[in-house]
Amino acid sequence: MENHKFLAGAARVDITPPMGTILGVDMFPHYARFIHDPLHVKALVVSDGKLIIAIVIVDTCIMGTDFMDDIKGRIQKETGIQPENVLLASNHDHGAGNVVGLLGGAVDIEYRNKLPVLVVKSVMLAKEKLRPAKIASGSVDVPEYVLSRRYIMKEGYEAKNPVTGKTDMVKTNPIGAEHLIAGPAGTPDPGVGFLAVKGIDEQWISVLGNYSLHYVGDWHEDSVTADYFGEFANQIRENLNAGDDFTGIMSNGTSGDINIWDFMNPDRFSKEQFAKSKLIGGALAQKVFKELGKVKWQLNPSLSVQFSELRLNVRKPSPSELEAAAKSFIENDFDNLSLKKDMVLMIYDREQLLLNAYPDTVLSPVQAVRIGDLIIGSLPGEFFAETGLLLKKSVTGYDYFTISLANAYCGYIPPAHEMERGGYETWRARSSFMEKDAEEMIREELLKLIMKF
Repeated sequence: MENHKFLAGAARVDITPPMGTILGVDMFPHYARFIHDPLHVKALVVSDGKLIIAIVIVDTCIMGTDFMDDIKGRIQKETGIQPENVLLASNHDHGAGNVVGLLGGAVDIEYRNKLPVLVVKSVMLAKEKLRPAKIASGSVDVPEYVLSRRYIMKEGYEAKNPVTGKTDMVKTNPIGAEHLIAGPAGTPDPGVGFLAVKGIDEQWISVLGNYSLHYVGDWHEDSVTADYFGEFANQIRENLNAGDDFTGIMSNGTSGDINIWDFMNPDRFSKEQFAKSKLIGGALAQKVFKELGKVKWQLNPSLSVQFSELRLNVRKPSPSELEAAAKSFIENDFDNLSLKKDMVLMIYDREQLLLNAYPDTVLSPVQAVRIGDLIIGSLPGEFFAETGLLLKKSVTGYDYFTISLANAYCGYIPPAHEMERGGYETWRARSSFMEKDAEEMIREELLKLIMKF
């Protein structure tokens, strides 16, 4: 062990918001009335003696680009870890404090101001715990919990687009129109990728999982909960019989068009609150646990990071669209937004006004992290399963998975052909504002970085 260079440490810090905090990112703001289970920021830090890398996953829905840049700057100041060597991401937990105001939701300023210090603390603690370690990686398919949430509808159904005023070719989450579904519009990614980390003393340090599934959301909308992400972390620790110092982590894959709301088989799962979250988190943990019995451990894995930024165009309303949106917004009473017929239209009118104030271009960071036989790609928004599947097919000779909502927030970034078909994920707003070909350009840039390994 005298030549053992690889070190690892992991830590979790409680970030549970207090009662009354504004939650999630939704058409309406929600307020924490029930606290079901704690939220955490979880950090895994690894080093080979030359390079140090931090992977940081936060139990929150979305973090904005400026917010993440500020946190990375603080991490560098406190730990010396370079920003390009930090993979910082949201896991897309909707039962968490809201730090980004989109659509009809609002930022909880007090919670937003508290969060950066706690994120930095997790990295500091993980770095302090660095010790001789080994890693293993792999994947296992769990197809039964990933479903396309975009559907082709039967003839006669009109999927209204609130931005263009036209009819979309697909409908996202067709609540109330289940009987008019013709079939799903996309193919899920069933893979659960993972990175396992042990001390050379055989004590568990961390397991980082990755699954391309949106949050489950089988709970009251005013609940604080870590959803299936938290269930996975708890249950993988129990399966491994690991100590309290163990840090289980579940990250968000390419799930922009994927959830577990089974519109074509609505009685498939229990309707009891949190039952589905517990089931899915536990099933993923059990599958990974079984796979860990087959893995090959690496004592001195090589580390490498590739990072670049693309400057891409922002989709903005035309002058006539902006004028129409402003007129409509003025005529409506947005202060009394409610579940009425024109609610979505009112929200997207406002989105056009706010999006118009955006810069014409934004920087989109792309990052690839190699840890031994594993490559992790990170993407700056919500990408469709198609993107993740294409990347997995293109990366050969390594285990691979993608972490989305990482290092920046560039909204939904669907493939160009899906932009043409429409659906909620494509509606122009602060939640979907990148140019039509952004997905292809970002994906190709990530592959270029990966090819450098």
